Amino acid sequence: MTPQPNPEAGAAVKAADRDHVFHSWSAQELIDPLAVAGAEGSYFWDYDGRRYLDFSSGLVYTNVGYQHPKIVAAIQEQAARMTTFAPAFAVEARSEAARLIAERTPGDLDKIFFTNGGADAVEHAIRMARLHTGRPKVLSAYRSYHGGTQQAVNLTGDPRRWASDSGTAGVVHFWAPYLYRSRFYAETEEQECARALEHLETTIRFEGPSTVAAIILETIPGTAGIMVPPPGYLAGVRELCDKYGIVFVLDEVMAGFGRTGEWFAADLFDVTPDLLTFAKGVNSGYVPLGGVAISGAIAETFGRRPYPGGLTYSGHPLACAAAVATIGVMAEEGVVENAARLGESVVGPELRALAERHRSVGEVRGVGMFWALELVRDRETREPLVPYNAAGEANAPMAAFAAAAKKGGLWPFVNMNRTHVVPPCNISEAELKEGLAVLDAALSVADEYTG
Repeated sequence: MTPQPNPEAGAAVKAADRDHVFHSWSAQELIDPLAVAGAEGSYFWDYDGRRYLDFSSGLVYTNVGYQHPKIVAAIQEQAARMTTFAPAFAVEARSEAARLIAERTPGDLDKIFFTNGGADAVEHAIRMARLHTGRPKVLSAYRSYHGGTQQAVNLTGDPRRWASDSGTAGVVHFWAPYLYRSRFYAETEEQECARALEHLETTIRFEGPSTVAAIILETIPGTAGIMVPPPGYLAGVRELCDKYGIVFVLDEVMAGFGRTGEWFAADLFDVTPDLLTFAKGVNSGYVPLGGVAISGAIAETFGRRPYPGGLTYSGHPLACAAAVATIGVMAEEGVVENAARLGESVVGPELRALAERHRSVGEVRGVGMFWALELVRDRETREPLVPYNAAGEANAPMAAFAAAAKKGGLWPFVNMNRTHVVPPCNISEAELKEGLAVLDAALSVADEYTG
């Protein structure tokens, strides 16, 4: 689709937005949202006709790109047949979506509870764990994000939690492995893994194992920095959960549905949790949908005991029809395999080459279509390019980098001192190389702020 400039329409969209839309995570008077006219595949464009290659996949959810015709058609067909129906009934789109998801989840995670998105999936997973165990506490990691609702944001381990942290949510935070900025003075992945597991077990013991209902981890943390856990870490957490009777919850809201080159990131580590949360890529974000995949043991808890939770739009037919179509597209078009292949053969090697050329790149890490560049002022000291949670003038280096990327026609995903490379999982090799060339140029701007 060729973008057609229409500045007048864009001005009207922007004016209405500024008058009436309240944006999340923002100081309303300090933002200037881009008015988007359309999107297709890996690109979107504004009302001036300027096109951007989306290296952010929206918010890391358009796993099969924008406006995939088969998914659009499935939503249209479902709308013509049955637009909505209450969650207490068996509906074809809902049943089929659950079946297809359960076929792909690891182990015996065969029961699917549908939610409207990732945050409420986390809310319900924690509720299930507490009711299953009869225990109050949940352990979650610093450098994590689990959603913006009350329990989910308290579980979150980044600054978005601070304003809403009640201090009474039964959450205890711990340090997960992250060798580049190790909290355990580790020098190897093996040391980092062993010391992180020892730290977690010590935390469990000091909190009282009989009080801990669940440990929740993003299988690979997303917004917090795409820190791929070292070999053995998730298996070690699984063992600790089994040892102390704790429910193991993996949050795959961002990492699931092909993003890592597997259907679920848990498959990379051969680990099966007791509960697995998902959203985003399940239907490429076309209609809001999330859910919890539930193990047999936890499902049995609610076999004759009512589960005290639900949502009006749980398993909404339009959302589920989009999920059925998305999973079909991913299987038919080899989307998961594409993410794995291009991640290994193009993204990884190209990003490592960028690191050789740019002194602002401190570390490259990732897998599939899920990568991060950690930007630094000094490679030796590893001082971040901007301070933790920087804003305003303190964030100027990252703002300048992002502006350079956008000027080159690339829409980046930027958080703190990192840029993430998270394009659609069905992106072509040519599109990837186009975006990486723009990224290369933008990093020259970041280099100007190094010591």
